[in-house]
Amino acid sequence: MKESGIDIIGLGAGEPDYNTPDNILEAAYTSMKEGKTKYTPSGGLPALKDAVINKLKRDQQLDYSRQEVMIGIGAKHVLYTLFQVILNPGDEVIIPTPYWVSYPEQVKLAEGVPVLVESSYKTNFKVTAQQISDAVTDKTKAVIINSPSNPSGMIYSKEELQQIADVCKQHDLWIISDEIYEKLLYANETHISIAQLSDDAKERTLIINGVSKSHSMTGWRIGYIAGNQEVVSAMTNLASHSTSNPTTTSQYAAIEAYEGPQDAVETMRKDFESRLERVYPQLDAIPGFEVLKPQGAFYLLPVVSEAVEKTGFKTVDAFAAALLTEAKVAVIPGSGFGSPDTIRLSYATSIDLIEEAVKRIRSFVEANWKE
Repeated sequence: MKESGIDIIGLGAGEPDYNTPDNILEAAYTSMKEGKTKYTPSGGLPALKDAVINKLKRDQQLDYSRQEVMIGIGAKHVLYTLFQVILNPGDEVIIPTPYWVSYPEQVKLAEGVPVLVESSYKTNFKVTAQQISDAVTDKTKAVIINSPSNPSGMIYSKEELQQIADVCKQHDLWIISDEIYEKLLYANETHISIAQLSDDAKERTLIINGVSKSHSMTGWRIGYIAGNQEVVSAMTNLASHSTSNPTTTSQYAAIEAYEGPQDAVETMRKDFESRLERVYPQLDAIPGFEVLKPQGAFYLLPVVSEAVEKTGFKTVDAFAAALLTEAKVAVIPGSGFGSPDTIRLSYATSIDLIEEAVKRIRSFVEANWKE
């Protein structure tokens, strides 16, 4: 539609709208000029592993060895490889809803079974330790925690994480902790990794992270896992037969991302927070919308079931399609995240476009509202 000249505002982006910081670009260019363009070890450059180890020590006060870290082709590839390694056919993975779209599919690709545990607007889009415990069977292998969350932007408190860690200890489960949005927190919130809570929690936690969101490096495809040495070794062996190694130039860029100045990370975070403060009340004022104010990431996840009903649509998917064709605003229906009463909007775009998009959505809802 854009290519045909239609004025579409896209709010579906799952990536920062900033370019990669200049110091990182320069480090990548320098590495190429120096001839660092050959194969690396399958699990990543030792220097990048060290940068990750230093980052985890600096930010989370966690200690890891090189043997407990693997660099992958983005956090998504790391997650895929992890499921291939830890799951046998029929093994179950507990996944809170709403979830990032690839979690259930990656579990299925490893012949595992995704077990969805539902949250809602009333529970701040978070599940409880009791819900997780109730979902455990003799086939349960792991629990996924994504904090801050895509798509809701909510974070789990230290107390909530501790209760979940206790359940996982009781049932001897892996904890897969997706922390890719850890640097994008607002209202003076601080990131807590569940691995920080105890020695037992650290031993069973597999941290997934990367430079995509924190340093606006989505296309560079560098992520990592930190955790159990046996699991990491098996993942590295699998990667050696499937991908050879993460892109060499990207690895040198990622070293600079972690070891170089972090000013750009904070600048981006502050800008996202400023956008959130402006757009949240505007979105919340739309008739039939219920919106929790996110604590992190760069998404808003309004519950729109009342607006859908009052505007004469049968499903949120149909409502979202109409927003595209009639209001000229592209959003993502929550059905893809296991949250069919919601839509996801990204504020990783200019504030002028975001505010114009919200105006269009409100005008569309008000024009079609039927009591």
